Amino acid sequence: MLLGNKIRSLRDEQGILQRQVAAYLEIDTPMFSKIERGDRRAKRSQVIQMATYFKVDEKEMLTLWLADKILSDLEGEEDLKLTAIETAKDELLDVNR
Repeated sequence: MLLGNKIRSLRDEQGILQRQVAAYLEIDTPMFSKIERGDRRAKRSQVIQMATYFKVDEKEMLTLWLADKILSDLEGEEDLKLTAIETAKDELLDVNR
């Protein structure tokens, strides 16, 4: 729920209502509320739209979105998740050399 927390923080800081962001994204307010609470995952395009709307770094928002996806996929894998992340990190570092 990293992205949801960030969205909530940005909304609070800027005094923006959920319905305003929902209208900008062309979705209904309950759907936006679920995204903000982490009950539903935003689409990549919506994350980019929100970065523009809130005037924040797109890369930061996409990083939080992607981190949420990874954490969701690792849910329930308490014994293996850190090892899996390290293995994936090692593979990424090997590819980038």
